[in-house]
Amino acid sequence: MTRQLLAALIRIATGVRQLPAVPHRSGPAIYFANHASHMDVAVVWAALPREIRELTCPAAAEDYWGANLFRRRIACEFFRAILIPRHGVTRRNHPLARLGAVLESGRSVILFPEGGRGDGDGTGEFKSGLYHLARRHPEIPLVPVQLENLSRILPKGARLPVPLIAQARFLAPIHLLPGESKPAFLARARAALADEETD
Repeated sequence: MTRQLLAALIRIATGVRQLPAVPHRSGPAIYFANHASHMDVAVVWAALPREIRELTCPAAAEDYWGANLFRRRIACEFFRAILIPRHGVTRRNHPLARLGAVLESGRSVILFPEGGRGDGDGTGEFKSGLYHLARRHPEIPLVPVQLENLSRILPKGARLPVPLIAQARFLAPIHLLPGESKPAFLARARAALADEETD
């Protein structure tokens, strides 16, 4: 199955529409979204225009997506995901180094700063990784992606998706401000996902 066909099937299955463009300049970007379902990665990825999607790598939890050969092949071969360790992090396998290398190669990344799936009723507190990545790459736009209905399409524990319409809204990019503290930035980034306006 080609990546283009896979993206089309994801859009058909979830009802999410493909964007004609994304609200940022050309070049790498950091897309960050709320996280409520294993479908989140696929929906953000499939909503991107093909030329951008081909240069975008989702971050995926290594303990889940690397747990067996089948999941690893889906993550790494179809989505070209960066597997991120959530336990036993060392300098050698640190997520920021992996993500930074992707951005420096000219590719974009998709992140879920909550660090795990929520219940879909709100956005949880952000981990510090988004701040540290923004501080290392202040020139790269951070694009909030507001996801809706994903926790109901594929809720925790479910094996098959429920036919509902998903939404992926790509909002105006933000940047780390000069001198902005980690708590202030993370609060502002989290608030950006609650913004109802789109570009």
